Amino acid sequence: MILKRFYDEKLAQASYLIGCAATGDAIVIDPSRDLEPYFAMAEAEGVEIRHVTETHIHADFVSGLRELATRTGATAYLSSEGGPDWSYAFADEIGARLVGEGDEFMVGNIRFTVLHTPGHTPEHLTFLVTDTAAADRPIGALTGDFVFVGDVGRPDLLEKAAGVTGTMEAGARDLYRSLTRFRELPEWLQIWPGHGAGSACGKGLSSIPHSTLGYEKRFNPAFAVDSEDAFVAFVLDGQPEPPVYFAHMKRMNREGPAILRGFPEPDTGTLQHLEALRGSGAQVVDTRSAADYGAGHVPGTLNIPLNRSFNTWAGWLLPYDADLHLIVDEAHRHEAVRDLAMIGLDRVATTFAPSVVEAWASAGGELGTVELRTPEEVEWRTDREDTTVLDVRGRTEWEAGHLPGVEAIPVGHLTRHLDRIPRDGELILHCQSAGRSAIAASLLQRAGFTNVSHMAGGFAAWQAQGRPVVRDA
Repeated sequence: MILKRFYDEKLAQASYLIGCAATGDAIVIDPSRDLEPYFAMAEAEGVEIRHVTETHIHADFVSGLRELATRTGATAYLSSEGGPDWSYAFADEIGARLVGEGDEFMVGNIRFTVLHTPGHTPEHLTFLVTDTAAADRPIGALTGDFVFVGDVGRPDLLEKAAGVTGTMEAGARDLYRSLTRFRELPEWLQIWPGHGAGSACGKGLSSIPHSTLGYEKRFNPAFAVDSEDAFVAFVLDGQPEPPVYFAHMKRMNREGPAILRGFPEPDTGTLQHLEALRGSGAQVVDTRSAADYGAGHVPGTLNIPLNRSFNTWAGWLLPYDADLHLIVDEAHRHEAVRDLAMIGLDRVATTFAPSVVEAWASAGGELGTVELRTPEEVEWRTDREDTTVLDVRGRTEWEAGHLPGVEAIPVGHLTRHLDRIPRDGELILHCQSAGRSAIAASLLQRAGFTNVSHMAGGFAAWQAQGRPVVRDA
């Protein structure tokens, strides 16, 4: 049996190719939209992708299942569980086979047994994998967002992200029952999860790529909770705020993502083009570092640095119904376009070289800047009437410890609460380490706030220097 894991660091998302060397058949499980790595691996291993499946309707990235099935003719296996609200609208189009609890299918000599494991979502499936050429018991389980290394899938996303009211507690109880049944499987069973550390699909995921059921039963906190009511309280407590784009991803993946056949190739923009875009209120994203952006940027642009968090903040802050324009260096142009397409932001129309910022200044344009304040400066400014300090971290982080007298509005929600933020005097933002506060500063400057700065090192630096902290948790 051939087992290959693919991992997208920015999405913290894992997908798998499993192949039968004897027959040349292969299946891809939970494919992302970037299909070329699967094709390259199949060719390297001498197998052909004839099957494709996914554990559930994903919320955090665009599924590649529809396109992979269309381009290869592979048989798609989709969940029949969860009821009509959780059925795939494109299943008939690609000739999908619907599978549910107890069903089996073969990929060469490899048997896949379907378990219905609701909780994270109602239709969620887990696949037990048995290499029948060598064994009569499963070697591993593809658990998707059901069981992670060190955590379990969160059951609150449908309510918090997708707006399906009243589903959190019911999902948590379903998840408990799924775990109760799953723990009875052999302890040697390998766990191949769909996400790792950094994913918003759980609150304590490990960076270790795989585990065993026996290990998780002993050391995963979710398995240690011994009653359903206690589990509900445990699994719903302390979950991070889900990005707002998760609801869009759910709809897109249920209805069927657009088939791209390659990522977009945007036009290359000029200074004159940028000037015209600024006048039209277009979405121009500067992907340079926060330090470079803070030192000088074209006013009205939004700073989302092209780092590991780029996808997440793009999903939080950018519209799906408008063209996007990027300031990005040529070496990372494809990376930025790909990252946006991975979460369904396909409308990148133009890219500009970072030199456009210098050209703007040379042509007489005024550059915007974002000033940094040290924790010491912030502390003596907190009592001044002409200064507002705002925490842009998540609510859970704020409750665990925050600056005295400082309220929180998470950066992803700032545009909905602009009326709560004073426009007079200096506005000092902070987050945990100054990454999110830099993005928030650019967002508020674009919204017309003129005296915005942020705290160097964020709350981590404040706390490390022994400055006062209030804990409400």
